[in-house]
Amino acid sequence: MEEESSVKLHGMWASPYVLRVKLALIIKGIDFDYIEEDLQNKSELLLQYNPVHKRVPVLVHNGLSIAESTIILEYIDETWPDLPHLLPKDPYLRAKHRFWAAFIQQATEILGKGLITKVQGKPTEDTMNEYWKKLDTIEEFIKAELFPNGCPSFQEVKPGYLDIVLYSHLGTLDVVEEFLGYKQFTAERYLLLVSWTKALSEVPEVNDATPSKPELIELLHVMQQKNLPLKA
Repeated sequence: MEEESSVKLHGMWASPYVLRVKLALIIKGIDFDYIEEDLQNKSELLLQYNPVHKRVPVLVHNGLSIAESTIILEYIDETWPDLPHLLPKDPYLRAKHRFWAAFIQQATEILGKGLITKVQGKPTEDTMNEYWKKLDTIEEFIKAELFPNGCPSFQEVKPGYLDIVLYSHLGTLDVVEEFLGYKQFTAERYLLLVSWTKALSEVPEVNDATPSKPELIELLHVMQQKNLPLKA
């Protein structure tokens, strides 16, 4: 186990991408120091560690910085190879998990457009319809390939890479739905996605690391009022 001071995470409490890294570190049992960043007044360290994108999350391990949340997850799994593993050991399954994590990321970006248009007061129907189609595709994948016999239980296993990416996107979707005025992520339409997300939310480490709904709602309304960017 590394000393606490050798692993640092620069983040912002409400970021789903930062949540991914927090969950990976906690699930793997890695001690780390957390540094909260003000995204409207970014620290010199953040700009130094991530000079290309200048955003969170950034993991600093023994003075070396790694950016981009999914890349950080893979780095964590490779650097601390003890159980529990985040990615499968089988190369084909690893590739499949990476593919679907990227697909989920695409859906996240579509939802981000919906948030931006909400802030700017423009219609969001087209972008939201595109988003729901992505979720339909994910639901079909889960049913056909991932969990044909039902969603997993995390009573005896820890969440992995794909679980973390999915939860970072859907775990607080009720907050986004309330803000946007949409309510379509239901068990009637997305039985497996809802079941998967619920099972993850009941994992103690996941529940403890998830920002509260009232705080997130308040943040979104403040950003809307101040016309601040919803991604940084």
